[in-house]
Amino acid sequence: MNDELNSRVRADFSKARFKSFINQVISAFSGHPTTLLSYDDVKEKLHIGGPIYRGVKTIRVEQIAGSLNRYHEFDRAFLPREDQLASRWQKVDRAFYEDIHLPPVVLYKVGEVYFVVDGHHRVSVAREKGQEFIEAEVRECATRVNITPNIKPEDLEILGAKVHFLERTALDHIRADANIKTTIPDGFERMLEHIAVHRYFMGLDLKRHISEEEAVGHWYDTVYLPIVEIIRKSNILKDFKGKTESDLYLWTLDHQHYLTQEKGQTLQPPEEAARQFIEEKE
Repeated sequence: MNDELNSRVRADFSKARFKSFINQVISAFSGHPTTLLSYDDVKEKLHIGGPIYRGVKTIRVEQIAGSLNRYHEFDRAFLPREDQLASRWQKVDRAFYEDIHLPPVVLYKVGEVYFVVDGHHRVSVAREKGQEFIEAEVRECATRVNITPNIKPEDLEILGAKVHFLERTALDHIRADANIKTTIPDGFERMLEHIAVHRYFMGLDLKRHISEEEAVGHWYDTVYLPIVEIIRKSNILKDFKGKTESDLYLWTLDHQHYLTQEKGQTLQPPEEAARQFIEEKE
């Protein structure tokens, strides 16, 4: 029986390694990375806080998509990428067959994603066995933006830009219901420029100092939101698969700039620029 079990766990590891190899081949052809998320990378880009201990919880295995310090050893499906992981992996696999209760894994939680601090092999075996849930000691890290297990590296770059935008503007506090999303790499940087220009002209119009907080709220209420509301009413977003309301806001402002700078037309109110942009796209 012992020899049979040894053979079985070796076969399980070989199968998992082969799956990992196939994932790497697919990644090479598709250009889409299959590596786990790096906690340090996420921490640096999203300026997360914490972690705060949340106790032992039952976690969905599919939500575990990152690692504190071993993200190169497993792929995004938590399959082992190195042969040297065999010994420990097979011991955990053996415990699965022998119905031995293992201690909870230790995870950091950021948004909807969990990062393994301790228990990589336990997570790997659990996922390979099709286990839906796993017990974990959870420590949660505060973040101003949400991330999900299917996040891509380019998404992380844009979310990092969003964190910078929120730190500069405090829009999530000034307008708590605001939820700006863009797929354009420099989109948030451009919106910071829009707010700065808006603040300047507010000062000229009102002939007084305009605080950054006042400018941010006024820009959101009188420039950004009117354009977004027209976009929503027109239902034009359905024609731009994978794009967001904020993407179309930026394109509208680009269109407005083109008409005024290149065509010499009079500067239009944001709502009119949005309507004209939509009419030309329909």
